[in-house]
Amino acid sequence: MTQVQYTVSAGSTNGGVDSGIALRLADAVRPFVGGDLPVRLRAWDGSEAGPVDAPLVELRSVDAVRRLLWHPGELGAAQAYVTGELEVHHDLDQALTHAFAVARERGLPGGRPSPAALAQAVRTAVGLGALGRPPAAPASQANIKGRLHSALRDRRAISHHYDLSNEFYSLILEESMAYSCGYHATPDVSLEEAQRAKLSLVCTKLGLEPGMTLLDVGCGWGSLSLHAAEHFGARVTGVTIAAEQKKFIDARIAERGLQDRVEIRLQDYREVPERDHFDAVSSIEMGEHVGEKNYPTYAEVLRRSVRPGGRVLIQQMSRTGKWPGGGPFIESFIAPDMYMRPVGETVAHLERGGLEVRDVHGLREHYVLTVAGWLERFEANIERLTELVGEEVVRVWRLYLVGGSMSFRDGRMGVDQILMVRPGAPHTLPSLRTF
Repeated sequence: MTQVQYTVSAGSTNGGVDSGIALRLADAVRPFVGGDLPVRLRAWDGSEAGPVDAPLVELRSVDAVRRLLWHPGELGAAQAYVTGELEVHHDLDQALTHAFAVARERGLPGGRPSPAALAQAVRTAVGLGALGRPPAAPASQANIKGRLHSALRDRRAISHHYDLSNEFYSLILEESMAYSCGYHATPDVSLEEAQRAKLSLVCTKLGLEPGMTLLDVGCGWGSLSLHAAEHFGARVTGVTIAAEQKKFIDARIAERGLQDRVEIRLQDYREVPERDHFDAVSSIEMGEHVGEKNYPTYAEVLRRSVRPGGRVLIQQMSRTGKWPGGGPFIESFIAPDMYMRPVGETVAHLERGGLEVRDVHGLREHYVLTVAGWLERFEANIERLTELVGEEVVRVWRLYLVGGSMSFRDGRMGVDQILMVRPGAPHTLPSLRTF
């Protein structure tokens, strides 16, 4: 265990009367963190406490404590971080990794703290002036209303995340604007190469050939729709409910002269009218957004849209544990109403929906490399990103990218390509896989 050394800053501006805020906080939270502070804590009065060689966390305002009182744990900490009331100095990944490791070592979160511990925490909060009404939620926090997974609420949830602006995403994603896990032949291939490889892998698994028809459900910024048309000669119909995405894809269709091969609809997946029509159907990292209750409907849309014997491929994130939505931060700031489950449960849904599952291809480690590429572009373009969306949203995205990478690295989340066929006619899947 790291040797704990507590200090009080000599630079306090109030003669030392209140210079021990960090030490007072450290004493108050001992029962909640299972012992000594796992981080170096600097309070707004300049005082410090905790291990000198641990990551440095700075509370810049009493509002950070107030948020944690009203929203203990991940949500309160995330709110304080994105507003700048809490700062993690140096490497955010290293700090979060350290915190997770200490939590595992100490078996946190454990049982409810004792009444004496709660009373001590309240006394400390009163002494610091931290009690009071909750601070207003950060402007970047989602406020989505309406019936869960109604068409209107889904549009609002998608708009919250995807309509920041096409320029914003272009500064993080690579040229094709593929906002999903790439396929990395080696760890050092470029993000562009990995995304092209992923798009070609999907088209190959679907058996696309010139003249075949493809429905791309939740087509994003059109990376797969355009790739299938340009490089495999397919005739593609893509559907999205994000207006900014459709505008972007339509411009690229015109630039590349693909009007006769690609059509993009601003359409909810439930409104796709075709039956028994398309030669193949794809849906890349969209199934997480339809919700648990609506997943049978989603599976039915995939099945009924493809002709008997045709292939269907989805790429979808998986998750085990307590938070199918990804946790309080993701659910509040990034993807409201998202729902993930273990991959086996998704396979069961799809099979019950009338599709025959042929292959499940795990890509978890690939996502760590993909997010690393996004983070590199994010940090390289930080000034322009801040101009576009402001400091708070930039902090939301740094926490999102770093935290997401850790989740895939540590196995809390996965991502898989699931290849299926619709029964009712012979399929053309090869006996020997070449992909």
